[in-house]
Amino acid sequence: MKKIRAAIVGYGNIGRFTLDALLEAPDFEIAGIVRRSLDNQPAELAPYKVVTDIDELGQVDVAILATPTREVEKYAAEYLAKGINTVDSYDIHTSILELRNRLDKIAKANGTVAIISAGWDPGSDSIVRTLMEAAAPKGITYTNFGPGMSMGHSVCVRSKAGVKDALSMTIPLGTGIHRRMVYVELEPGADLAKVTADIKADPYFASDETHVMAVESVDAVKDMGHGVNMTRKGVSGSTQNQRFEFNMSINNPALTAQILVATARAAMRQAPGAYTMIEVPVIDLLPGNRDALIAHLV
Repeated sequence: MKKIRAAIVGYGNIGRFTLDALLEAPDFEIAGIVRRSLDNQPAELAPYKVVTDIDELGQVDVAILATPTREVEKYAAEYLAKGINTVDSYDIHTSILELRNRLDKIAKANGTVAIISAGWDPGSDSIVRTLMEAAAPKGITYTNFGPGMSMGHSVCVRSKAGVKDALSMTIPLGTGIHRRMVYVELEPGADLAKVTADIKADPYFASDETHVMAVESVDAVKDMGHGVNMTRKGVSGSTQNQRFEFNMSINNPALTAQILVATARAAMRQAPGAYTMIEVPVIDLLPGNRDALIAHLV
């Protein structure tokens, strides 16, 4: 079986766990890692080719974008135009449809595939929400995150002027409403009031109750655990009071990375275009023979 050659683009938390997930996947080989700089390489990357330009890796079937959300479109557009499939964990929910439609044009023009927003939420949770709605077409679904670290929100805060390091914790208040507890390690001379105003004005935080606190060390309060509780109460046909619940407790970047690897596999099986996870057959996320998977799972 010819293995899928995957490149990891970015090597932060998600990139590290993506390497781990690829090493456990029987149908992948690691083409290399793309980083902004070749300085200070972690020891675990010694066996792999590390570059600043993906063209230096030769044949790449799929690029797994372990980059900040706001850099996803730039990299995806570039790689799709080069003939490389892409997957990402873009997590700004209100912009997903527009991103999909823009990348869809590029992918179709170049015979490539992009699967976007392929983390756990948006991503695998989106599939669960879809199944719940199929089971009870009338009703309300509540998605409650946490308590836990939000990687996208934490990266957003770290991008603000005056912030040396940051942790954004998501606290569920119920019925899909959340509080953001933001812990910032400030640069010398930074003004906490100004930093707080910048954070609260960002689309990542503008819709939620947000509290910003200065701490001496973000590392001292950091925990990568997270979780979700989803419930739907609705109607199947004309039968009322159908109730569904889904729970999980996870290591955030590890699960994101695992879903990215699964969607990288699925990207090799789709027609050219851009997709969200609810548009991809779930069986395509798994390695192995389709008949054997059906016999095992159905």
